[in-house]
Amino acid sequence: MIVDFHTHIFPDKIAARTIQKLESIGSAKAFTDGREQSLAASMEKAGVGLSVVLPVVTAPEQFDTINHFAAALNEKYQDRDVRLLSFGGIHPDSPDYKKRLHEIQNLGLKGIKLHPDYQNTYFDDIRYMRILDYASELGLVSVVHAGVDIGFPNHVRCTIEGILKVLDEVRPKNLVLAHYGGYGLWEEVQNCIAGRDVFLDTAYIFGFIKDETFLNILNRHGADRILFATDSPWSGQRESLDYLENLPLNKEDLNKILGENAKKLLNLK
Repeated sequence: MIVDFHTHIFPDKIAARTIQKLESIGSAKAFTDGREQSLAASMEKAGVGLSVVLPVVTAPEQFDTINHFAAALNEKYQDRDVRLLSFGGIHPDSPDYKKRLHEIQNLGLKGIKLHPDYQNTYFDDIRYMRILDYASELGLVSVVHAGVDIGFPNHVRCTIEGILKVLDEVRPKNLVLAHYGGYGLWEEVQNCIAGRDVFLDTAYIFGFIKDETFLNILNRHGADRILFATDSPWSGQRESLDYLENLPLNKEDLNKILGENAKKLLNLK
């Protein structure tokens, strides 16, 4: 089973205007219209069996709406051949973060998404570190946007320095650094992050990262801690698979990246 570890969808009633707004902010063109049906159709076309949906809580008061939507989505797709699996979300300003993380766990959600840029918080902020520490204790996977965000290119809130501080002080378990450890910062990822106890996903990097750099990071970090991901709708799933499959990877490493690692991390059969 091919697993796309990093996708986004939006409720039907706001999908069109949300995509239009994000296209304008990031000067990027979406590959789908952002609805769950469009993601499912993309998966069928590409041969992706499961997509992890990563919602972003941009204000504390969104917590209940976003996480209950995620739980309902998981229930809807749990027995389908093409499956969506949504994580939950938490804002660093959420009161009683331990209680909130327990609520996420009790909803059956397997992890959380953090986005320093859209949550206006540096990754090495003590609030994030507390959340990561307790999420680790609960066995939740944590995915964080790392490096440059194309909508905020002049202000990086998840820097390599900040990542290293979190890894050294918190030592979080099951942390996934999106965008291959740090979008646009791949030379630093190669020199400072590769080999550390953290997962890297491939969301929105193909066509932007040099093949040589991608392979150097892979060789230093190890294929068993790399997760195939697209950032759909911002990259095409079929296009991303074609790109990855055309790189000089052995079959064993490719299978790990395309799904075996994700299944282990998510504790899926």
